[in-house]
Amino acid sequence: MSINEHRHRHPVAAQASRRDFLRSAAGGFGSLALSAMLAGEGHAGLHHTAKAKRVIQIFCPGGLSQVDTFDYKPELARRDGTPFDSDGTLQFFASKPGNCRGSHWKFRRHGQSGLWISDLFPRLATCIDDMAFLYSMHSKTALHGPACFMMNTGFTLPGFPSMGSWVTYGLGSEADDLPAFVVLPDPRGLPPGGIINWGAGFLPAQFQATTLDTTDPQHPIADLFPPRGFVEVTPPSDRAGLDFLQRLNQIHLQTRSANTQLEARIKAYEMAARLQLSAPEATDLSQETPSIRELYQTEHPEIGPFGKQCLLARRLVQRGVRFVQVYCGAENTTAKKIRPNWDSHEDLPRDHGYWGAVLDGGASALLKDLKQQGMLDETLVICTTEFGRQPASQGKGFGRDHNAGAFTAWMAGGGIKGGVGYGATDELGFKAIQSPTYSYDLHATALHLLGIDHTRLTYYHNGIERRLTDVHGHVIKDILS
Repeated sequence: MSINEHRHRHPVAAQASRRDFLRSAAGGFGSLALSAMLAGEGHAGLHHTAKAKRVIQIFCPGGLSQVDTFDYKPELARRDGTPFDSDGTLQFFASKPGNCRGSHWKFRRHGQSGLWISDLFPRLATCIDDMAFLYSMHSKTALHGPACFMMNTGFTLPGFPSMGSWVTYGLGSEADDLPAFVVLPDPRGLPPGGIINWGAGFLPAQFQATTLDTTDPQHPIADLFPPRGFVEVTPPSDRAGLDFLQRLNQIHLQTRSANTQLEARIKAYEMAARLQLSAPEATDLSQETPSIRELYQTEHPEIGPFGKQCLLARRLVQRGVRFVQVYCGAENTTAKKIRPNWDSHEDLPRDHGYWGAVLDGGASALLKDLKQQGMLDETLVICTTEFGRQPASQGKGFGRDHNAGAFTAWMAGGGIKGGVGYGATDELGFKAIQSPTYSYDLHATALHLLGIDHTRLTYYHNGIERRLTDVHGHVIKDILS
């Protein structure tokens, strides 16, 4: 079969080439050879010159309120306390609209750009000239799980590859002893939808994320080491057992060269062996200077856990990890007075007041640290949520209901023009009306900055050439430097 015939039957990301043939060849070890090439070259699979080499994505599950944070609406403040829906025909996600409710925090202009940001984020306000805001984001659903899936995978249904999986599928890894794609869940638990948010979907399993536990730096990956009380296993005996298992696997593979699952398992064993040395070192935040740990407020009882995640994200990309996703919030529970994420139905000043300090501390420290380390220019930082919140109160209280019609995301670093805004919502922050922007456009822009044409990063599945942006998406050129 010629390369062109093979590519027609098995479409992949780039144009027909030696890399493409290796990537999609059925023989099996071609994919492993490609992975080695990708790790060694660091620029394979590019469609154009990249401005970013790596991504750190902060995800705020629950629905961060755009009108209380980044999207300044003076008209909403003027109408505070007046009926939002005068004829009583509207229905929000879980409630009838209450009265208009202005921001619970004062907005001010900051930086040379003079962009608006609320007093909820005093530290991020000092970084505003490095940030580009997408004011006109909106979603297809106001349900947490499907909306999280859409922001992470481009689809509201489960089973599709996450953005991190697509990026590592297209570019491979820069690290030999760490995973290419790492997720740092909130210490309180998993987000709505769970691990599906960072799954590989129909892509090969090697492109799914590895989750790290930031609460136990010496054991950041579950089952990576024998139990502490299992004294029979020593490092030498463990090494001998792994070597013996590797020889058995290679013998088994010789007559089963098309068994890609076995290849993937062998690769996993090899990575696990390397991780026993690399993971504890990468997650050891005590190696950082006191001033850096203070910047991230790692000892603060509330802000510290997220600060540690952001610091760990910087350490990981510094060591060649391609894509790191950090969660600021977990799935809803009823056990706590403060909601464990941004889903502020009852008391937004209470819940956003708590989470605002958390995000403000960690995200601002990350941007400043990356900048002083000389890494921000090649590191794309993304911060998003799954949808926004309504500009009216939920009932007569101080909460806000879900709003799929408008929310704000921001990007910084790696090819982003700082101090700019894109798109707009209406005068109350209810709907995106100027340059409405979906996750497809954010994803297309991120891939573009990584040197990837989102229309050409494809994978043939069930008779369809699938891609992260489905059949949609455009690069938001107005925010590119």
